[in-house]
Amino acid sequence: MAAPHDAPGDAMRARAARGRAGTARLAGLLLLVLASAGACATGAGDEAPTSDGTVTTEPGAEPTGTPSPTTTSSAPSAGADLTGTSLTIALDEQGDGAPTTSTLTCDPPGGDHADPEAACDALAAAGGVAAFAPPQDDMCTEQYGGPQVATVEGTVAGERVTARFSRTNGCEISRWDALAPLLGSPGGGL
Repeated sequence: MAAPHDAPGDAMRARAARGRAGTARLAGLLLLVLASAGACATGAGDEAPTSDGTVTTEPGAEPTGTPSPTTTSSAPSAGADLTGTSLTIALDEQGDGAPTTSTLTCDPPGGDHADPEAACDALAAAGGVAAFAPPQDDMCTEQYGGPQVATVEGTVAGERVTARFSRTNGCEISRWDALAPLLGSPGGGL
Protein backbone atom coordinates (compact mmCIF):
# COMPACT_ATOMS: atom_id res chain seq x y z
CA MET A 1 0.00 0.00 0.00
CA ALA A 2 1.26 3.52 -0.82
CA ALA A 3 2.41 5.75 1.98
CA PRO A 4 0.02 8.55 2.82
CA HIS A 5 1.14 11.94 1.51
CA ASP A 6 1.55 14.88 3.79
CA ALA A 7 -0.31 17.37 1.56
CA PRO A 8 0.15 20.47 3.74
CA GLY A 9 3.90 19.78 4.16
CA ASP A 10 4.35 19.13 0.42
CA ALA A 11 2.61 22.42 -0.42
CA MET A 12 4.85 24.35 1.97
CA ARG A 13 8.01 22.80 0.51
CA ALA A 14 6.83 23.62 -3.03
CA ARG A 15 6.10 27.26 -2.08
CA ALA A 16 9.56 27.59 -0.50
CA ALA A 17 11.22 26.19 -3.63
CA ARG A 18 9.29 28.66 -5.82
CA GLY A 19 10.31 31.50 -3.50
CA ARG A 20 14.02 30.58 -3.78
CA ALA A 21 13.73 30.43 -7.59
CA GLY A 22 12.03 33.85 -7.65
CA THR A 23 14.74 35.34 -5.46
CA ALA A 24 17.44 33.95 -7.76
CA ARG A 25 15.68 35.45 -10.81
CA LEU A 26 15.39 38.82 -9.04
CA ALA A 27 19.09 38.76 -8.11
CA GLY A 28 20.01 37.93 -11.72
CA LEU A 29 17.87 40.80 -12.99
CA LEU A 30 19.48 43.19 -10.51
CA LEU A 31 22.97 42.15 -11.67
CA LEU A 32 21.95 42.69 -15.30
CA VAL A 33 20.62 46.18 -14.54
CA LEU A 34 23.77 47.13 -12.62
CA ALA A 35 26.03 45.82 -15.40
CA SER A 36 24.04 47.75 -18.00
CA ALA A 37 24.19 50.93 -15.96
CA GLY A 38 27.97 50.61 -15.65
CA ALA A 39 28.30 50.21 -19.40
CA CYS A 40 26.42 53.47 -19.95
CA ALA A 41 28.74 55.63 -17.86
CA THR A 42 30.34 58.28 -20.04
CA GLY A 43 33.18 59.50 -17.86
CA ALA A 44 35.74 57.41 -19.73
CA GLY A 45 36.26 57.64 -23.42
CA ASP A 46 34.24 60.61 -24.60
CA GLU A 47 36.47 63.61 -24.00
CA ALA A 48 40.08 64.25 -23.14
CA PRO A 49 42.21 67.31 -22.49
CA THR A 50 45.54 67.19 -24.31
CA SER A 51 48.94 67.80 -22.78
CA ASP A 52 48.94 71.39 -24.07
CA GLY A 53 45.73 72.19 -22.16
CA THR A 54 43.44 71.93 -25.18
CA VAL A 55 40.17 70.30 -24.21
CA THR A 56 39.02 67.82 -26.84
CA THR A 57 35.88 65.81 -27.28
CA GLU A 58 36.48 62.79 -29.46
CA PRO A 59 34.77 59.38 -29.37
CA GLY A 60 37.05 56.76 -27.85
CA ALA A 61 39.60 59.22 -26.40
CA GLU A 62 40.87 58.49 -22.92
CA PRO A 63 41.18 61.38 -20.45
CA THR A 64 44.85 62.29 -20.14
CA GLY A 65 44.94 65.30 -17.85
CA THR A 66 42.99 68.09 -16.28
CA PRO A 67 41.59 70.98 -18.31
CA SER A 68 42.79 74.43 -17.37
CA PRO A 69 40.58 76.25 -14.87
CA THR A 70 38.28 79.03 -15.99
CA THR A 71 38.55 82.63 -14.93
CA THR A 72 35.37 84.22 -13.69
CA SER A 73 34.41 87.74 -14.60
CA SER A 74 34.10 90.44 -11.98
CA ALA A 75 30.68 91.37 -13.40
CA PRO A 76 28.08 89.35 -11.47
CA SER A 77 25.74 88.68 -14.41
CA ALA A 78 28.45 88.10 -17.00
CA GLY A 79 29.30 84.51 -15.97
CA ALA A 80 32.66 83.25 -17.24
CA ASP A 81 35.27 85.62 -18.64
CA LEU A 82 35.08 85.41 -22.43
CA THR A 83 37.89 87.85 -23.26
CA GLY A 84 39.94 86.34 -26.08
CA THR A 85 37.11 84.08 -27.28
CA SER A 86 37.15 83.26 -30.98
CA LEU A 87 35.34 80.13 -32.17
CA THR A 88 34.44 78.33 -35.37
CA ILE A 89 31.23 76.31 -35.10
CA ALA A 90 30.42 73.63 -37.69
CA LEU A 91 26.79 72.49 -37.42
CA ASP A 92 25.54 69.41 -39.26
CA GLU A 93 21.80 69.85 -38.70
CA GLN A 94 20.77 66.64 -40.50
CA GLY A 95 23.75 64.49 -39.51
CA ASP A 96 24.49 63.90 -43.19
CA GLY A 97 28.03 65.26 -43.26
CA ALA A 98 27.11 68.64 -44.77
CA PRO A 99 27.79 71.17 -41.99
CA THR A 100 27.28 74.91 -42.10
CA THR A 101 30.06 76.91 -40.50
CA SER A 102 29.93 80.13 -38.53
CA THR A 103 32.40 82.19 -36.53
CA LEU A 104 31.95 83.83 -33.15
CA THR A 105 33.85 86.31 -31.01
CA CYS A 106 32.65 87.36 -27.57
CA ASP A 107 34.53 90.51 -26.60
CA PRO A 108 32.56 92.20 -28.09
CA PRO A 109 30.02 89.68 -29.47
CA GLY A 110 30.49 89.37 -33.22
CA GLY A 111 31.36 87.18 -36.17
CA ASP A 112 28.95 85.76 -38.73
CA HIS A 113 27.08 83.68 -36.11
CA ALA A 114 23.29 84.19 -36.41
CA ASP A 115 22.97 85.50 -32.81
CA PRO A 116 26.37 86.27 -31.29
CA GLU A 117 24.95 87.88 -28.13
CA ALA A 118 22.85 84.81 -27.26
CA ALA A 119 25.76 82.49 -28.13
CA CYS A 120 28.18 84.39 -25.87
CA ASP A 121 25.58 84.52 -23.07
CA ALA A 122 25.06 80.74 -23.29
CA LEU A 123 28.82 80.13 -23.29
CA ALA A 124 29.27 82.37 -20.24
CA ALA A 125 26.36 80.72 -18.41
CA ALA A 126 27.87 77.28 -19.14
CA GLY A 127 31.17 78.36 -17.57
CA GLY A 128 33.28 79.32 -20.58
CA VAL A 129 36.12 76.81 -20.90
CA ALA A 130 34.33 74.60 -18.35
CA ALA A 131 31.61 73.96 -20.95
CA PHE A 132 34.19 71.94 -22.90
CA ALA A 133 35.60 69.98 -19.94
CA PRO A 134 35.06 66.23 -20.01
CA PRO A 135 32.29 64.95 -17.74
CA GLN A 136 33.49 62.50 -15.12
CA ASP A 137 31.59 59.30 -14.31
CA ASP A 138 28.22 60.54 -15.55
CA MET A 139 25.38 58.05 -15.83
CA CYS A 140 23.46 58.79 -19.02
CA THR A 141 20.01 57.81 -20.11
CA GLU A 142 19.82 55.81 -23.32
CA GLN A 143 17.78 58.08 -25.55
CA TYR A 144 18.16 59.55 -29.00
CA GLY A 145 17.72 63.29 -29.35
CA GLY A 146 18.25 63.75 -33.07
CA PRO A 147 20.88 63.50 -35.80
CA GLN A 148 22.57 66.86 -35.17
CA VAL A 149 26.33 67.00 -34.78
CA ALA A 150 28.39 70.12 -34.07
CA THR A 151 32.09 70.74 -33.67
CA VAL A 152 33.52 73.81 -31.98
CA GLU A 153 37.15 74.85 -32.33
CA GLY A 154 39.09 77.92 -31.31
CA THR A 155 39.81 79.74 -28.07
CA VAL A 156 37.69 80.56 -25.04
CA ALA A 157 39.16 83.14 -22.67
CA GLY A 158 42.44 82.63 -24.52
CA GLU A 159 42.50 78.83 -23.94
CA ARG A 160 42.40 76.44 -26.92
CA VAL A 161 39.30 74.23 -27.16
CA THR A 162 38.08 71.57 -29.58
CA ALA A 163 34.81 69.79 -28.89
CA ARG A 164 32.25 67.59 -30.62
CA PHE A 165 28.59 67.72 -29.60
CA SER A 166 25.80 65.31 -30.52
CA ARG A 167 22.39 64.23 -29.24
CA THR A 168 23.09 60.50 -28.84
CA ASN A 169 22.25 60.08 -25.12
CA GLY A 170 20.87 62.01 -22.18
CA CYS A 171 24.25 63.49 -21.21
CA GLU A 172 25.01 64.67 -24.72
CA ILE A 173 21.49 66.10 -25.07
CA SER A 174 22.02 68.09 -21.84
CA ARG A 175 25.39 69.40 -23.09
CA TRP A 176 23.76 70.38 -26.39
CA ASP A 177 20.80 72.08 -24.72
CA ALA A 178 23.10 74.16 -22.48
CA LEU A 179 24.94 75.49 -25.54
CA ALA A 180 22.14 75.45 -28.14
CA PRO A 181 22.44 79.22 -28.81
CA LEU A 182 26.18 78.75 -29.42
CA LEU A 183 25.75 75.66 -31.59
CA GLY A 184 23.10 77.40 -33.68
CA SER A 185 20.36 74.80 -33.31
CA PRO A 186 17.89 73.81 -30.61
CA GLY A 187 18.36 70.22 -31.84
CA GLY A 188 15.81 67.49 -31.63
CA GLY A 189 14.66 67.64 -35.25
CA LEU A 190 14.41 64.25 -36.90
